[in-house]
Amino acid sequence: MSALAAAVEVRGASKSFGAHKVLDDVDLTVCPGHVTVIIGPSGAGKSTLLRAVNHLEKLDAGHVSVNGVLIGVRQHGTRLKELSERAILAQRADIGFVFQDFNLFPHLTVVENVAAAPVATGRATKAEARARALELLASVGLAEKTDAYPSQLSGGQQQRVAIARALALRPGVVLFDEPTSALDPELVGEVLAAMKDLAGTGTTLIVVTHEIGFAREAADRVVFMDGGRIVEEGPPDQVLDRPQHPRTREFLSKVL
Repeated sequence: MSALAAAVEVRGASKSFGAHKVLDDVDLTVCPGHVTVIIGPSGAGKSTLLRAVNHLEKLDAGHVSVNGVLIGVRQHGTRLKELSERAILAQRADIGFVFQDFNLFPHLTVVENVAAAPVATGRATKAEARARALELLASVGLAEKTDAYPSQLSGGQQQRVAIARALALRPGVVLFDEPTSALDPELVGEVLAAMKDLAGTGTTLIVVTHEIGFAREAADRVVFMDGGRIVEEGPPDQVLDRPQHPRTREFLSKVL
């Protein structure tokens, strides 16, 4: 951990769905500007942890802070009290999120999809938001698709639009929840390339993925989760090539 304040801190995060404990006292620290990749088997708690960072998932215990600010709650004496939905939405505007299944507005063009949030939140005029959207679309290789509708794009192109949209509000942190899992294999590379370019800009990224190659090439830190816990974490060469924990070794032997 650097001397800089953490971009994201998760402390004592626990969450159950019925009798099933999905997160079990998880602690995670993410440095500013770093790319943290979370890997592990299905059901390990990876996506739940990611969704807790922007309070899409409410924790049963523990808390999350982004750039020193508690997310979704405020300190009330010795307890944490839930913020209003409006306050939570304002916080989410500073945390980009790229979902598995794109979630684009089908009735809006590509450029309108990317420009929508800055206008809706009052952070930019329509002209400013459009200019920013055009810049972002060019950065993900879609300058020629600005006036297309999502239905006219491939899955890989739609996901690149989703990445541009997540960046439109200039968030301090961007979360990716298995962004290539819904894509045909031949389209995965173009999305990973856009993510690698983004990783090179100094944006803080937390990425849940099964793409071990991306973890190896782009991550500053790899986190292996299993059974709702962080089993092992460290630099990619250590976790992926010299894992210390038997469970990590077992998982990697099946996916590499």
